[in-house]
Amino acid sequence: MAEQPLKVPALVRQKATSLGRDGEAWLAGLPEVLAGLEERWSMTVGEALEGGTAAFVARAQTADGGEVVLKVALPDPLFRVQAQVLERARGRGYARLLGADLDHYAILLEALGPSMEQLGMPVERQLETLGTLLTRAWEVPPLVEPTQTAVEAKARELYALVSRLWVELERPCPPAVFSQALRFAERRVAAAEPGRTVLVHGDPHPANALQVKTPRAGAEQGFVFVDPDGFLAEPAYDLGVVLRSWCSELLAGDAPTLARRYCHLLASHTGVDEQAIWEWGFLERVSSGLYALAFGAEELGRPHLVTAELLLD
Repeated sequence: MAEQPLKVPALVRQKATSLGRDGEAWLAGLPEVLAGLEERWSMTVGEALEGGTAAFVARAQTADGGEVVLKVALPDPLFRVQAQVLERARGRGYARLLGADLDHYAILLEALGPSMEQLGMPVERQLETLGTLLTRAWEVPPLVEPTQTAVEAKARELYALVSRLWVELERPCPPAVFSQALRFAERRVAAAEPGRTVLVHGDPHPANALQVKTPRAGAEQGFVFVDPDGFLAEPAYDLGVVLRSWCSELLAGDAPTLARRYCHLLASHTGVDEQAIWEWGFLERVSSGLYALAFGAEELGRPHLVTAELLLD
């Protein structure tokens, strides 16, 4: 790499700092890690890409002039799962995996174009495209056998997260928002069935759907997903994450009517139960808002909590 200070995006640096000593060590060691990966994969790392919060992502050029993308994530025991999902997908609905260094939480991916979020596509078109892309991604075989405990895990995890952060952050949203989020988490636990689960992406928002540079098999919609979490859940979970977005649109209009319209569009386009999507969407909106506040990202987290209050039944 060129001998100049490494520029780490502000949100990534903020997230690393929030992790304390481990995060600070990751930041300090990042230049050396990048240098080692450049040598291992015969490439030159370029400028970091903005948009993420938990990884350093940058374009890179291979020795033969090809374009690739390097991702070095913050230490996370689940990072191995992301690499496994991408490997299993083989480009079907997901970015192609070109290399992995799990010891350094690094993966090398095909070069992609702008994200759906950056392209400024109409919201309805984004929703339809994300829904269709998810049906393709759900074809990837699960990493483990579905069990009742596994398929209930996400709803139980979010119940615990919301319960803890609402108290730790000194109740940053109204009790009614908090109570409804927990009620929906309980409903999704009760509805969990191993036979209706898929390997979900886990975080399929528009910034995680990137345009392919040239048409190819597995990317029939012109986009592929990056950054999969890769766990078992009902398909409605992924669609709830999609519904979690659009804070600026909801705040600028009739939030309940608009959100219900978005939810109906996702349901009608995928055949997934509309109420299940709505419940996951509300739970994700609240948990994401609290999570962002917990690591100091006020501008990212606050709109989720404000819109959640507007969407109370």
